[in-house]
Amino acid sequence: MSDRTTGPAAGADPRRRTESGLHLGEVYGPDALDGWDPAQQLGEPGAYPYTRGVYPSMYAGRPWTMRQYAGFGTARESNERYHQLVSAGTGGLSVAFDLPTQMGYDSDDPAASGEVGKVGVAIDSIDDMRLLFDGIALDAVSTSMTINAPAAVLLLLYQLVAQEQGVPGERLTGTIQNDVLKEYIARGTYIYPPKPSLRLVSDTFAYCHKHLPRFNTISISGYHMAEAGATPVQEVAFTLANAKEYVRAALDAGLGVDGIGPRLSFFFVARTSLLEEVAKFRAARRIWAHVMREEFGAQDPRSTMLRFHTQTAGVQLTAQQPEVNLVRVALQALGAVLGGTQSLHTNAYDEALALPSAKAARLALRTQQVIAHETDVTKTVDPFAGSYAVESMTDDLQAAVLALMTAVEDRGGAVAAIEQGFQKGEIERSAYLVSQQSGSGERVVVGLNRFQVADDEPYEPLRVDPAIEAEQGARLAALRADRDQSEVDRALKALQRSASGTDNVLPPMRDALAARATVGEVCHALRAVWGSYAPNERF
Repeated sequence: MSDRTTGPAAGADPRRRTESGLHLGEVYGPDALDGWDPAQQLGEPGAYPYTRGVYPSMYAGRPWTMRQYAGFGTARESNERYHQLVSAGTGGLSVAFDLPTQMGYDSDDPAASGEVGKVGVAIDSIDDMRLLFDGIALDAVSTSMTINAPAAVLLLLYQLVAQEQGVPGERLTGTIQNDVLKEYIARGTYIYPPKPSLRLVSDTFAYCHKHLPRFNTISISGYHMAEAGATPVQEVAFTLANAKEYVRAALDAGLGVDGIGPRLSFFFVARTSLLEEVAKFRAARRIWAHVMREEFGAQDPRSTMLRFHTQTAGVQLTAQQPEVNLVRVALQALGAVLGGTQSLHTNAYDEALALPSAKAARLALRTQQVIAHETDVTKTVDPFAGSYAVESMTDDLQAAVLALMTAVEDRGGAVAAIEQGFQKGEIERSAYLVSQQSGSGERVVVGLNRFQVADDEPYEPLRVDPAIEAEQGARLAALRADRDQSEVDRALKALQRSASGTDNVLPPMRDALAARATVGEVCHALRAVWGSYAPNERF
């Protein structure tokens, strides 16, 4: 395997190449599958290696979970949007947190200035979490939280609010993203260095196994790498390489592979290149099934199932002629469904301009509902099974993904490769080439570099009131004045003692949050013990 891997081929006609740079045949026939054994490669739906889906009946039995990613401004504003989505028929909530929360800072921290409530909801304490889910029965919804470095903190706040509702941890369902490795590769919302970050992940695995057994403890994400420019091959290869690192960390912590395997989940993008995306999802399931059974010795069939959430491709939305994004999102959603996703978020057509309006968010949900209830794609499992084109593309993608995963392993695994800048460099080269192709018109983007109009219709974006920063600051001041500070200090010191040793850090963290310690205070307490990550800028 050479250092130059599977980005788009420079100088190659993008019309004759997949997004990953693999050859795209004009016509596929039986010769494309020479030597192909359907029984070995495909299997049955719901059976190893899960090429055709992780459940026997797939959507013929029940549709995927329809999630909508939402969160902005204050907890009260986001709560209003959640009630709108639930009344519109969404089956699961997906929480977007603002940047300070994602980075472990309180809203009144100088580092948070200008960012409070901008890209998600500001959550500083149990008071905010309580308000965020006011009037929503947490045993009746599945909640996904896009949070990584402070994932354990937000999960514990969620558990504490559920307990106040009388809902025990055994009845809570949902997912925390909790995938810190892709933050070092593509997204940047890390706090601690990789080693203690992995320790926090494995502590969360162990805590949830005991206290929240139905909650998915990690959503290993290729989505953000794809948004940064990763090809489909890079997206899957780097995601599964990270997943292997998490499994190893869990095993090193004394957790059995079948103890954590069934609670692993994944998160991928769905692009407009529908056929390649369908093939990508099928190849990813097959590879992960083999990795878990053959490399890690998993015996529980649930450990070998790659269950994943999909979000349509935000990076492919355009600010020009934004209504065209409705078409893009519908195609992307269809690709995710044909590829066998377990849950799906459809982007709003106006997200390239601003936070989605209520009408746009509802239309995004309606897109899923039309696919589920007005088409026939849910009536049969894996409609593309046996397709000359899709089966050939699935095999090609599998081979390319395995080659790139080997390149990561040759560098010492995902963490060592991150420290060498390997994944980041590969993604940046792919992103640069796509940018060149789009800029030259070689790659057509409707409304952007072809089929433009002179003037788009005016659009009034949804804006976050900057006054919420002061409002959150006032709420924090009132919280600190009202709580028992000595109890908070004792709880934070207990957390630091656990972090300095080998005890699971989540029980003392839960005690600190219950005493009304803030998200920032908890994260700063861990920073004092574990330090903060500084990226190696040589790469």
